[in-house]
Amino acid sequence: MKKLSNFIFVIITLCFSLLGNAQGKYILKSGDVNGINKWYMGRQIAQVMSHYGIEWLEREERDKEENTSLLLKNLNVQPGIMIADIGAGSGYHSSLLSKRVGNGKVYAVDVELEMIAFLQDRIKAEKTKNVVPILCTEQTVGLPANSIDLMLLVDVYHEFSYPYEMGVAMLEALKPGGKLVLVEFRTEDAMVPIKTIHKMSEQQAVREFKAAGFIFEKNISNLPWQHCMVFRKNK
Repeated sequence: MKKLSNFIFVIITLCFSLLGNAQGKYILKSGDVNGINKWYMGRQIAQVMSHYGIEWLEREERDKEENTSLLLKNLNVQPGIMIADIGAGSGYHSSLLSKRVGNGKVYAVDVELEMIAFLQDRIKAEKTKNVVPILCTEQTVGLPANSIDLMLLVDVYHEFSYPYEMGVAMLEALKPGGKLVLVEFRTEDAMVPIKTIHKMSEQQAVREFKAAGFIFEKNISNLPWQHCMVFRKNK
C-alpha cells in the first residue's frame, strides 16, 4: 500500500510538473522551506504572505524602514494618470498614491478575496474616490490592454506563482511607453533583515522582466533596503 501511494504521488507530481512547466519555463523541486517547490530562471518562488500579514504591511515603522516617502518621490506621480498597484495587499501604497493622482485612478490589484474585502473597507473608511479594487488571478492582472500609465509592485513579484505569465499580462496592460516600478528587498545586501527568499537581485529581476518583453531603464538606488527598478513598455 505504501509503495502504491508513493507511485501515485510521483505520477501526480509529474503531471503537475508538465502542466506548470509549459514551454520549459518552470522547474518543480524542493528548496527553502519558506518557498514553494517551483523555480523560475534559477529562482525559487516564495510563499505568498496573504492577508495574515496585514499587520506587518501596516506597521508604524514601515515608512522609516523602507522610506516610503522617498519611494513616492521616485515615482513622480502626475495628476490624472492611471496607476496600477499590483499586489496591493492592504492598500498601504494605494492609499498614499490616491492623494497624488488627483482625478486619475489607482487600481488596487490583488489575487486574494480577503485583501479585496480589506481594501473595500479601507476605501469606505478613508472616503477615497479614486481607488478601485481589482481581483486578479495568478496569471492575469484583470486590467484592459494599453490602459495603465504606471505600475507599482512593492515586495510582491517574488511571490508570483506564474511570474512569466504575469509579466506578459502587465506588459499588455501598460500603455505604450508606460512604466513599471519594481521594488524588492536587495539580495546583494546581507544587512537587509529579510529572509533571502523574499529578496531579489537586480540581475535576476532584469533577466526575468526582459524575458516578458520589458525594457530596463534604471535602478534608483536611494532606498534603505530595497531596489527601485524602473522598466518600461516599448513605444
